[in-house]
Amino acid sequence: MGWFNVVGLVIMILMMIPNVLYAVKQKDAFQNVWNNKLVEGMEQIGRYACFALMIFNIPYTYAGFWFPHAFFVYLAVNGGLLFSYCVVWAVFFRNNCLLRAVLLSVIPSVLFLFSAITLASVPLLAASLLFAPCHIAISVKNSLLSESERDFHARQFRPSF
Repeated sequence: MGWFNVVGLVIMILMMIPNVLYAVKQKDAFQNVWNNKLVEGMEQIGRYACFALMIFNIPYTYAGFWFPHAFFVYLAVNGGLLFSYCVVWAVFFRNNCLLRAVLLSVIPSVLFLFSAITLASVPLLAASLLFAPCHIAISVKNSLLSESERDFHARQFRPSF
């Protein structure tokens, strides 16, 4: 594998399709309710670094597939993770709950970490270790805050008899 990872590009495109569809359908869907600028900044750095490093391999910072049949393991595991990611999006498309937040943040985190380990890519490993805890924390906090906000509005406008 050279500096350009075609499979990584395909993985990133397939991972982004449900996100783009959701963003088109739900205009203000990706608003961050939990305002923590440090965690948000670290998550964004990690996210875009993971995106780039899934597609571009920096020479001398990765070993490539370092065990027999690693490419097939890479394809199979990432394919399974992508499939589960798309299934979660399909099942929870209209339901913003904690389970969805956890699954849609853990699955890409595992995908990036697994890819980094399989490719023996030091920069991708560092980026995924930065991205994963921040992304999961933001997703869970936003879900919990939006659930409590929905509960507040439901109590507020419930007719009393």
